[in-house]
Amino acid sequence: MDSDNLVLVVGTYGDAGAAGDDFKTLKAGEKDGEYEVVGAVVMNREASGKVDVHEHGDHYVAGGTTLGAVGGLVVGLFAPPLLAATAIGAGIGAVIGKLTKRHEEKKMGVDLEEYLPKGSSAVVAVVDDKWADKVEAALVKSDKRINKAIDSGDYDDLKQALAKSDAQVADAITT
Repeated sequence: MDSDNLVLVVGTYGDAGAAGDDFKTLKAGEKDGEYEVVGAVVMNREASGKVDVHEHGDHYVAGGTTLGAVGGLVVGLFAPPLLAATAIGAGIGAVIGKLTKRHEEKKMGVDLEEYLPKGSSAVVAVVDDKWADKVEAALVKSDKRINKAIDSGDYDDLKQALAKSDAQVADAITT
């Protein structure tokens, strides 16, 4: 998929069950060919502020041995500080810093406190801009929805850094 015109689509929920339902709806629409999704995750933020990220519904992206590439892309584009908090591998620190700086300067990121307050959930997806409206419409149970353009350089830099990071973690485990 071309990464020149990517959009971050976020739906927020007061109920984790509703977020899970919309995630399933999102994946079903993709499977049925209604649209294409580059990556999508469900994020749950506990009252304590701890964030759990699920990729493909049940698979944890964060908190395990490695950071899933798709989940890492989505999390990193949504909130670079979350990526920093969940990343294990080396080589992504500079990209996190760059993303954080760019998000602060251009206000291109999605505010964590506004779109994932404590005790809430979110479905976060990266899609080509031609699918943004359809993907946003699939998040029918969300309390709030937003879509924002993603800088293609951020996407490419993060994708490369995560690929290196995952490889370094895998090498460390096998040696």
